[in-house]
Formats: sequence, structure tokens, C-alpha cells
Amino acid sequence: QVQLVESGGGSVQTGGSLRLSCTAFGYTVNTNCMTWFRQAPGKEREAVAGLYSIGGSTDYADSVKGRFTISQDSAKNTVYLQMNSLKPEDTALYYCAARECLTWYTNWNDRRIYRYWGQGTQVTVSS
Repeated sequence: QVQLVESGGGSVQTGGSLRLSCTAFGYTVNTNCMTWFRQAPGKEREAVAGLYSIGGSTDYADSVKGRFTISQDSAKNTVYLQMNSLKPEDTALYYCAARECLTWYTNWNDRRIYRYWGQGTQVTVSS
């Protein structure tokens, strides 16, 4: 049974940093496609950053490029999202999503292609 468990959310001020973690159980993160999504109240869920580690592929939403970094630790079977220079508009519930893959997808930001989801971790950025 696959389980994705997120952690690391919290409350920070504008300009602060947080590192989110997504640990997988029953699933191998470095050979599959892993993506962070977020959903703010009243808004659709949007992709933030994606990773296909064994293929060396990463993608980022334009709104977070240069501020967020996705990475993974094979030994811990965990994917991270380092978030720097946080803004109030980054406030959302952040989800980890995963799917089996043999290549990176051009539609990596489409939530419909992901099979597994975590429960989410809240990030709140105050001005």
C-alpha cells in the first residue's frame, strides 16, 4: 500500500524559508515522478515543482522559479521542497503527488495524471 506523508509546513513572515518533506512508503521516489502541488482557499490546485530523479528532469511553475527547489534523498525515500523568499501568495495547503513513470511528462503539471497523493501540509506566509 502506497502512502505519501508530508511534513514541514508552518507559519513564516514574508521573505522567510521553509523546507517541506514528502516521505513515501511502499513506493520508490527516485525512479518515479514526484510533484508538489498547492491549493489556496477558493483556488484550483496548481503544480509547483516536479521531479523525475532518475531521468534528471525537474520543472517549476513560473511563479516559484528561482525561489523553490525540489530534490530527493534516495536513502530516506523522501522528496523535498525548499522554499525561499516566501510571499503571502505562497500561502496554501501543499500536497505531494506521485505516479509511476518511465519518462518525464510535458503535462507534469496536470493533477489528473497523478495516482498517489499525500494529505497535505499547511504553509502560511504573513506580510
